[in-house]
Amino acid sequence: MLAKTNKAAALVLAILMIGVLAACGGKSNSEGSSSPSASATASPATASASASSKPSQETQGGAETRIVKDEFGDVEIPAHPQRVVGVYVEDYLKALGVTPVAQWYHPLWGKQDYLNLDVPLFDTTGSIEALISYNPDLIIVDGAADKEKYGVYSKVAPTYRLPESVLQSSVEMLRVVADVLNIPDKAEEVIADYESKVADGKAKLQASVGKEKVAFIRVNVGEKTLALFGVKNRYTGVIYSEFGLEPIQMAKDMTEYQSILSEEVIPELGADHIIFIPSNGSWDTPEYQEDFKLLDSPLWQSVPAVQKGNIYKFERSHWQSGAITANGMKLDDLLGAMAK
Repeated sequence: MLAKTNKAAALVLAILMIGVLAACGGKSNSEGSSSPSASATASPATASASASSKPSQETQGGAETRIVKDEFGDVEIPAHPQRVVGVYVEDYLKALGVTPVAQWYHPLWGKQDYLNLDVPLFDTTGSIEALISYNPDLIIVDGAADKEKYGVYSKVAPTYRLPESVLQSSVEMLRVVADVLNIPDKAEEVIADYESKVADGKAKLQASVGKEKVAFIRVNVGEKTLALFGVKNRYTGVIYSEFGLEPIQMAKDMTEYQSILSEEVIPELGADHIIFIPSNGSWDTPEYQEDFKLLDSPLWQSVPAVQKGNIYKFERSHWQSGAITANGMKLDDLLGAMAK
């Protein structure tokens, strides 16, 4: 009888042990089930640029994000940004139908007035952290942002730095900005319109100007100097590379973006046409009116463009930008001044 009782007790104990082990196993499996989910959320942060089209879920806000590759590596950005700051790239935002939450401003240079943006101004000479007040969910910066500045911008909001490889082409910059904003089709529409306009404008300029030599000069007020812009200048090189105008030899030979003209080289310019812009402000200021009297000197009177009256004074705002909207406006200026 005692043996039977001991066997029964052992059986009950065994059943109880099995239940406890099963419960422990169930608890272990339940905790472990969160690991794949956590790994899936974290993995995009180390994903390659080729995975940029795959969205992830931001764990804190629930907003959809994706990984893109910029000049400095992979960055996680909103899949559909709503509050964008584009430092020096507002032109591209506006071309794509996106209004930035703030526009860059410099106390000396002012802002890009030609964009006609009605948004708060961000002083680029001040604290980058001031952008926090605009609550951006994405910041896009161009080549002016080195790695150190990029790091500061990134503390304010996810920041994309445009690759160096596209900075010389307004079309490629537009494509990259559109990709970052997740609206690539819009870029192709804008580019198609722009390229059609350039093709038409180039033909008209060729018919009117042909191979006559063109120089581009900026009047530096205050410094009382003149800067000749070369064919590689990011702002004005487009008049040669895309619009088909023929540069003077001096501009063609330049490796730098610009060079201060000395008096002795003025007779050697050989320009049939000269475009002038002010370094800041407008031509209406007394300083520029005084500086422009230099064309009355015997040195300048020897230049073919001055002799023929082919002197063009354009406003600086869009001429000191290399972006796609500005380039279209430059072409309008040239057609208005040169096309017969």
